[in-house]
Amino acid sequence: MHSDRLPGHPHIAYLGDELFLEETPLSALAQQYGTPLFVYSKTAMLTALAAYQQGFAGRQVQICYAMKANSTLGIIQLFAQAGCGFDVVSQGEMTRVLAAGGQASRIIFSGVGKTRAEMRAALHAGVGCFNVESEAELEVLNEVALGLGLQAPVSIRVNPNVDPQTHPYISTGLKGNKFGIAHERVVQTYQRAAALPGLSVQGIDCHIGSQITQEAPYLDALDRMLDLVEAIEAAGVPIHHIDMGGGLGIDYNGETPPQADALWRKLLARLDARGFGQRALMIEPGRSLVGNAGVCITEVLYLKPGEQKNFCIVDAAMNDLPRPAMYQAYHHIVPLKPRTSPPDTWEVVGPICESGDWIGHDRTLSVQQGDWLAVLSAGAYCMSMASNYNTRNRAAEVLVDGTQAHLIRERESYADQIRLEHLPVLTQ
Repeated sequence: MHSDRLPGHPHIAYLGDELFLEETPLSALAQQYGTPLFVYSKTAMLTALAAYQQGFAGRQVQICYAMKANSTLGIIQLFAQAGCGFDVVSQGEMTRVLAAGGQASRIIFSGVGKTRAEMRAALHAGVGCFNVESEAELEVLNEVALGLGLQAPVSIRVNPNVDPQTHPYISTGLKGNKFGIAHERVVQTYQRAAALPGLSVQGIDCHIGSQITQEAPYLDALDRMLDLVEAIEAAGVPIHHIDMGGGLGIDYNGETPPQADALWRKLLARLDARGFGQRALMIEPGRSLVGNAGVCITEVLYLKPGEQKNFCIVDAAMNDLPRPAMYQAYHHIVPLKPRTSPPDTWEVVGPICESGDWIGHDRTLSVQQGDWLAVLSAGAYCMSMASNYNTRNRAAEVLVDGTQAHLIRERESYADQIRLEHLPVLTQ
């Protein structure tokens, strides 16, 4: 049977007149589980992870999946079984890792606003390291750890003032961003951390942004990090590991980010040249592991031709796929069963009562009411950012492994949504 693979998506292909993910026809999943529906390829995720693992062959590296990209238990379990640690930014994310079988000792706890309750929970669980993001947080974490009779392992997140050349909402390493310790305050902050009895200094961390498609920002950030390590150690504070964060982008619409193994060969060569080749490393990839592994299937509800624009109204909306509305992001949209009739240009929009509820502008599609469409590159920052806006139930999720399909999240019900709400007894 003739196979047409989609560019940038080697695990998605048309076989005959059907769109398949791995060896599973997506229309069969839409029929069985309804829409909107997120579907993920196990092979695509493990292939993406393998590129990092190959790039680090022979090195002392801990890969920690940045689970903010997709925090579904079935995805976390897959990466835990593949040997990953996890980068979490809340107690809730830590709870998910532990529920999915991840090891607390391989968790890095990041985030600018950790509460005392979160610190206590993470210390009780035995997380591997806290990435501390402010001088004030150091003091609070020290106090909390001493109160429990423990020492908190810490690295300090540095703001290297490097432009990642990405969307401003997901740039995190510039002076104007809320993240990390200012470059010029780093040595003093490490000296203070080393003096606090409730803390044990382990490493240094930076993360300059997300959806980065060039290698230069990484090389720039690495050089600045190594300069700081030299200065910190000269001040008497040893640094045991270097955490370079994550942020490597994916191909949404013709972007050409470096391959993970090629990027890390260059970064490791820079480390070697500067005498840090034997230092333990940590990295925190997220989007690059899951983004192009997922699709969102949606049904065409209505076609609404107009004088200025033609609207294709689908049952997926900005609560399911927030990236277009939030970041003006592009996702390819393709039919599950292509038609031979002449195409038109459509605004692909959802049913939510907002003009910002769009999935794709000016898309050339041959569609009819009742057709199914696949929104590609939907594995990252879609389901994890989904909401109940307009009291819409969040979608079901399915993990595909060859010909096998596993339901990893049931579709939410209205009863689920209102379960925690109460009607007060009001006086008349």
